[in-house]
Amino acid sequence: MINKNSPVPIYHQLEEYIKHQIENGALVEESVIPSEREYAEMFQISRMTVRQAINNLVSEGYLKRHKGRGTFVTKKKVEQELQGMTSFTEDMLSRGMNPSSILLSFQITIADKKTALALRIKEEDSVYIIKRIRLADGAPMALETAYIPVKIVPGLTEENSNLSLYQYIEENLALSISEATQEIEASTADHLDAETLEINIGDPILLIERISYLQEGIPFELVKSTFRADRYRFIHTMKR
Repeated sequence: MINKNSPVPIYHQLEEYIKHQIENGALVEESVIPSEREYAEMFQISRMTVRQAINNLVSEGYLKRHKGRGTFVTKKKVEQELQGMTSFTEDMLSRGMNPSSILLSFQITIADKKTALALRIKEEDSVYIIKRIRLADGAPMALETAYIPVKIVPGLTEENSNLSLYQYIEENLALSISEATQEIEASTADHLDAETLEINIGDPILLIERISYLQEGIPFELVKSTFRADRYRFIHTMKR
């Protein structure tokens, strides 16, 4: 509750109150919260104070405004450790979520200079280019484009490309996956991102580029992904 005699600012007390309600389930994911007027009357505080608390919670990702509809509790972010190498499918399954994909395009073409350099192949070598939307429990999480050398991973088809690539490599081709290098960059959604990920143009996104390697140090995949920043959080533990 709000203690007006406390040295803690009232807006911060209200933030903590709303956070607690979200964490204990009193305010559930994607539900609308009380209006500024309702909070102001509930605690006998100014609407300006309420607005500051809600603005802070929107900035922190706890709440999201929908114009003309109100302010809603956001879905809990998926947390991924930046240690260990897992596929999107494995990662979602480990969290008890149902992974799926929408295949946007599948083609085999000649590698361009940048792709050939990243995958250590010749420019005239063939690569699969697979573009798909990755979903968890039916909600879009990422827009992904994968570049895979045909000579390293033979036999991919439009039908089996929409399954787990790592599973196909390890079980069907009996190859061992070793490690990956990954770069993460913050950006904002353009028209394509907004349309495929069901967000607004200008919303924050995470751009991730990953190169994955087989046991022998041979790169077998270059993936460029756009993740919803409101649904994904990366965690890294550093030891001294």
